[in-house]
Amino acid sequence: MVMRKMEGRMHNRKISFFLLLMAGVVALPMPGRAAEAGEIKSKEKKGDVQLKKLDAQPNEAEQVIATGTRSSNRKIYKSLSPIDVISRQQLLRTGQTNLRDALIVTSPSVTTPAFGTAVGGLTDSISLRGLNPDDTLILVNGKRRHPTANIYASSGPQQGATPADLDMIPASMIDHIEILRDGAAAQYGSDAVAGVVNIILKSQDHGISAQALAGNYGNDQGFTAGGMFNEGFRIGNGGSLQLSFDYRHQDPTHHDGEDQRFGRYADHLFGIPASDRETLGVNFNLPLSSAVSFYGNATYAHREGKAWAFYRTMPSGYPNIYPNGYTPVQTSNENDMGVTVGFKGDDFLGFSWDISSTYGSDWFDSGLTNSINLDLLADEGTSPRNFGVGTYRNAQWVNNIDLRRSFAVPFFASPLSLALGFENRNEQYEMGAGDAASLYGSGASALPGLPTIAAGEHGRHIYAGYIDVSFNPIKAWEVDFTGRFEHYTDVGNAESGKISSRYEFNRWVSVRGTISNGFRAPTLAEEYFTNLGVNPDAASGELAVNSKAASALGAKPLKPERSTNASAGIVITPLKNLHVAVDVYQINIRDRIVNGGYAYGEEALDAIKLAGIPVPTSLDPSAVSVNYFTNGASTRTQGLDITASYPTNFGRYGQVDWSLGLNLNRTRISHLSYNADGTPVLNAQQVAFLTTTTPRSKIIMSGHWSLGRFDATLRETRWGAVSDELQYAAGPNAWSVTEFMPFEAKPRWVTDLEFGYAATQNLHLAIGANNIFNTHPTEVPAITRAYGVTKYDYYASQLQFNGGFYYFRANMSF
Repeated sequence: MVMRKMEGRMHNRKISFFLLLMAGVVALPMPGRAAEAGEIKSKEKKGDVQLKKLDAQPNEAEQVIATGTRSSNRKIYKSLSPIDVISRQQLLRTGQTNLRDALIVTSPSVTTPAFGTAVGGLTDSISLRGLNPDDTLILVNGKRRHPTANIYASSGPQQGATPADLDMIPASMIDHIEILRDGAAAQYGSDAVAGVVNIILKSQDHGISAQALAGNYGNDQGFTAGGMFNEGFRIGNGGSLQLSFDYRHQDPTHHDGEDQRFGRYADHLFGIPASDRETLGVNFNLPLSSAVSFYGNATYAHREGKAWAFYRTMPSGYPNIYPNGYTPVQTSNENDMGVTVGFKGDDFLGFSWDISSTYGSDWFDSGLTNSINLDLLADEGTSPRNFGVGTYRNAQWVNNIDLRRSFAVPFFASPLSLALGFENRNEQYEMGAGDAASLYGSGASALPGLPTIAAGEHGRHIYAGYIDVSFNPIKAWEVDFTGRFEHYTDVGNAESGKISSRYEFNRWVSVRGTISNGFRAPTLAEEYFTNLGVNPDAASGELAVNSKAASALGAKPLKPERSTNASAGIVITPLKNLHVAVDVYQINIRDRIVNGGYAYGEEALDAIKLAGIPVPTSLDPSAVSVNYFTNGASTRTQGLDITASYPTNFGRYGQVDWSLGLNLNRTRISHLSYNADGTPVLNAQQVAFLTTTTPRSKIIMSGHWSLGRFDATLRETRWGAVSDELQYAAGPNAWSVTEFMPFEAKPRWVTDLEFGYAATQNLHLAIGANNIFNTHPTEVPAITRAYGVTKYDYYASQLQFNGGFYYFRANMSF
């Protein structure tokens, strides 16, 4: 009762904070300074209101991009590879409470699993073209972003992933985002197999902006409140400084079925975890002379989270401890920081140059509350209810030297552009053991602590160099060649190259194509992570691939993934301001790192014991399984992207900016590895994780209408069908890792709608609903629902479980 009162007070304080922030947004004085980029200014004229976007984006075809090119003035529709540019305004108008979900509803190539199991749901990761999140490289202002320490430990398509966490970057810092939908390992290095997401930060030297947003999901769940603040300053002689602060409080959502063990709704497992997150950011550029500038950016984030496990009952004989049963709660306390500093200038032996250093680190403390260690209780007569189950840290230090210049070449239509660079990257991954109480006997209920034998610090060094040459043999034809070499101190060498070309028939029609090879080195987490998750009647674990326990099952050291990427496209402008791009692609990946090696029963129990992990003695051995990462399969991904945009002026009825995005995507297994006993490395469910749990199609259609003080956004998203192989939860095949039930989640349409109103020249108000018709995924068969609780397929990368989200937001700028 005391705990509930304390939580209630904390919740009330968070709501009070939001209300104060909202009041501050509305009450702030509105001086007549120019509004900051991304907002709307209005003025009265003869009784009418005229709205002006002070940072109005240039015509989309004229948008200058920084991703996928070494050129300083490349425009989006003259790119040699397909690129999406998502503006700050587009992100705000989604009404989404985090960057990941905003990207999902603005780019059809972006997906993520509908539900993140346990604390894995706290990391905001994305996938491009249905591949693993680790196959998409995240950049901030063109510099590599560090990965999270919160490995996705549960089963599913993203198991083992430690991508960069988008939630740790203050959204108020972002100017726009560029998504390169093409293999780019030769340009940027490991992880850019599916593509690159480059987050471009604001750089204005003036302006203040703020946002307050509050919303709730259906069934009065998931109350969310947040605020953002950003201000730009002029520094030095022509320099700029941006300061940002974001805050978000997220209550959990629960979409569990009736627990058949008790005949009531007792669980709070499936939905959005509870979290509180604060982020700070700074971005600056300071000219030191007419030829040299000092620049940099830094972010810091703190996040606390809670994720619920299955409901449990206490054994008889302990009437005073959890008399009504208990639900263990996994907790996290996470701190994340990233810093980039550098110098850039012109005219070093004719080269423009850029020297930079980037350091980033994520610390993740994993805990467990409202739990108990039953063995400790039986032996000692007492047990703590809160446990520290492990600590994790993932750090990365990157140093870069980049040079670029142009040369006049006879007979070429334009100067030859040469770029070359060098990179040194140091990576560290640390794991700390759980406390003694979490490890005693069979361990803490729901999540035993990380064993001491698995704890340790691991690191490696990477050295890389690249060269990029682009030229125009004739005016209408451009060619680009890129080559890269990387050396890893743990997995050896990797070479990659890319050839891109674009031919412009006229100003209305052009064609483009690329072919490249790439790689993704195994992450340190994939090499060294160990874990065991325990349900009331089953347990599954992850063994470090290079551990004695995994070696006893036949595990071998991981090799890098190797990829070949080919794409071809056409860009047309059939009407003025109507831009259409159509691209087809094929991505072949050899030696994919998958959670494939597995064992169950007594063999699994022997391996777990060899790893030093406690296992509840009450579990049936047939319900215990373990896995390890292995280079288990080769895949072929084929697809089609179509994007189109068209602004339409209806005169006195306003203007509508139309957009369309379509992604068709299919992945198939081209080769499957086998264990020493002749069994395939992947079972049917694991094959489905790679091939069919991502929609075959995704369509996004949207229109943004504006007239005077008023505006509205309507967006329709169609999620294609997904299929899976579900594990039985009852019957003779319960918890089997060899027998599964085929399942298909039907296509779903989701409608988002927002209405906006410019109350003053500095204040914009909006009310909206995402998934306004409260659409949910297809429910799974009863025999596959764990205890009747798991209503939906939580492995599928389709629409989320949470239904409609209804919100109000206020944006201020001056």
